[in-house]
Amino acid sequence: MTKAQPAWDGSIAAVSAGGPDHMREHRAGPTADLRRTGIHPNFWYPVAVSGSVPKNKTFAAVFAGERIALYRGASGTVFALEDRCAHRQVPLSMGVVEGETLRCCYHAWAYRGNGRISQIPYLPKGVDRPPRGVRSYPVRERYGLVFVFPGDPEKADTTPLPELPEYDSAKHKTMVFSRTVHCHYSFMHENLLDMNHQFLHRGVLGKIQPKLLGYETGPEFVEARYLFVHAGGKKDRGAGLLSGEGFGGGNSPDVITVRTEYPYQTLQAVPENSELPAFSLWAAYVPEDAEQRTHHAYGLLMIAKPPIPGALNIAWPLIRRFTERVFAEDRMAVEAEQRAWDEQGEDWNHEIFPLILDVRDVLRTNGVPIRPESALCGAAAFCDGAPRAGTPSDTASHQPG
Repeated sequence: MTKAQPAWDGSIAAVSAGGPDHMREHRAGPTADLRRTGIHPNFWYPVAVSGSVPKNKTFAAVFAGERIALYRGASGTVFALEDRCAHRQVPLSMGVVEGETLRCCYHAWAYRGNGRISQIPYLPKGVDRPPRGVRSYPVRERYGLVFVFPGDPEKADTTPLPELPEYDSAKHKTMVFSRTVHCHYSFMHENLLDMNHQFLHRGVLGKIQPKLLGYETGPEFVEARYLFVHAGGKKDRGAGLLSGEGFGGGNSPDVITVRTEYPYQTLQAVPENSELPAFSLWAAYVPEDAEQRTHHAYGLLMIAKPPIPGALNIAWPLIRRFTERVFAEDRMAVEAEQRAWDEQGEDWNHEIFPLILDVRDVLRTNGVPIRPESALCGAAAFCDGAPRAGTPSDTASHQPG
């Protein structure tokens, strides 16, 4: 069941008039601190750009304190293993790829893509190999990214990857982003959904007057629509090329639709006089450390090609520069929010924007508690829902063969 909300004029009085549903964080009784909520592992998460894992090479990835060794075999298939050798715990990402197997750099123990030990070179005849190898992760490669499923492996096949038709469309060109950001992933969801922060970008966007046209909420999503009107000031040329001005230099405002659909986030910009988006953004914020105070942001910006052949290629450096400047400003703000949380030891925010209160509920109710022992588990922050490597509950994929 979804809940539609009208436009909001930005006044505090409007929040009070919205009733108790809009004042969740001011209700009587304790509310769990969102910054202590871990991201749920039962989804597909990007952990590397495909180009970072060339054939016959390894890549050290991470998910919420869980180190993962990626490697691409001779066939081109990417595998994902727990990044430790079962022998002496040396990272397998330091190892050597041989065909479809990964050999530890220390004593040359070899592992198949399913985590099973395939060879111990110096093992005497008649001596059994150790009963377990290391954990393997379901892995898929799509959209130029390597996705792993860090949660319950039995749920991987029934959990879909995100659908991004624009990525495969010949009418679009995609810009890839991959950046480490030192903050809890929830700050990024709030940053993109709350478009009232455009004052932060005044140096690249000029003066923007965002108007909330309305939003909808549900158990797993929040979607907001804004009208972006340029009200003066100098705008970066790359911003103009992505906005309603486009390549023709028009003056049309944009309708911006931002959606958090757990655990991903999307944004679409549609010129007011058009039905097709000028660009679409898909983003995933993947925690790196066990406490989830640092994450890696992966973004795919899919830009519609203009009628003029080759024009987008020429404009590409300008658009890239603009997007990098905006991201740098956003990163500065969210990292400052994280530092304040670290200093205060809890969330002292006084949030007044209803849709941000709603997205906090979505992230809180769909997440899992962050646990101190998560870095030692088979799936970080979800110790009870997935097997721990090296324990009797390990799946058959840990057995040698």
